[in-house]
Amino acid sequence: MVASFNDAISAYRNAASGQTASVAERVGGNGQTVNPGESFADMVKGAAIDARATMVNSEQMTQKAIVGDAELHEVVTAVSAAEVTLRTVVSVRDKAVEAYQSVLSMPI
Repeated sequence: MVASFNDAISAYRNAASGQTASVAERVGGNGQTVNPGESFADMVKGAAIDARATMVNSEQMTQKAIVGDAELHEVVTAVSAAEVTLRTVVSVRDKAVEAYQSVLSMPI
């Protein structure tokens, strides 16, 4: 936490003095690394890959539980993570469809 706090202070100082980070620099936050030059499509692709990995992990934990190789709390955690991920994906999809329909209904 201290390192990220110091990084934040440094970033504010650099921004105040007009020294901004280049696109090639990586910015860390919340345990993830973000590339400021990353395209929106790359970000969505990465999120989809992460969502799929969460779902696959949930399936694997469920299969392990069936044969008795997994602890109950591990299975519950994996299934809960998959449920949250699925709800997030569905919400994002709904918003994307809503935005698309909004664009279609705009007058030319």
